[in-house]
Amino acid sequence: MNRDHPLSLDPTQLLAGYAQGIFPMARSATDPRLYWFNPPRRGILPVGGVHMSRSLRRSLLRGGWQADARPDFNRIVAHCADRPETWINAPLQELYARLHERGHAQALAVHQGGALAGGIFGVVLGGAFFGESMFSTRTNGSKMALVWLSDHLARCGFTLFDTQFLTPHLASMGGVEISRDSYRARLSRALQQPADFHAQPLRTAAELARAATP
Repeated sequence: MNRDHPLSLDPTQLLAGYAQGIFPMARSATDPRLYWFNPPRRGILPVGGVHMSRSLRRSLLRGGWQADARPDFNRIVAHCADRPETWINAPLQELYARLHERGHAQALAVHQGGALAGGIFGVVLGGAFFGESMFSTRTNGSKMALVWLSDHLARCGFTLFDTQFLTPHLASMGGVEISRDSYRARLSRALQQPADFHAQPLRTAAELARAATP
């Protein structure tokens, strides 16, 4: 944690921070202050190579799963923030919404049997996707979102899938932790890479099950 940032932080300043390898968080949903974070170790997921367990693959093949790369963005963010403890406060939600309007924040939702099962959102800059938060309302919802998103990012030209911190959940799906210097080198290359989140349609569940890394 570095320092408080004025509440006048705008989308341009926010993107400039991401381009330097730092990102903002709040202490809680009720604290209006934002802090820049620059951890010495950074979590990343393999683009196009998130691990899918056999049970997850079987679930995909059984049917009933669908993904949407154009969901109600603010609804996905609200679901991510709807938990007892969260770092997503009101100023951040407003900033993410403004970034989405400019095409610099995107979300992916997954449905099971027509019902919302999980989702993820993040900031987009060049060929980098900065994953911010995810949620599940059904078993495996966030795992499905991660697998679908990783595959989609690869097909749309992205080369960096940043998760900020590495959790056991992310590690189980192929996430690794790298040094700050290694991260910045990867980030620098990714920022020069042209990518378009909507360049390709999402795969169907059956297509994803066949294509995903075992």
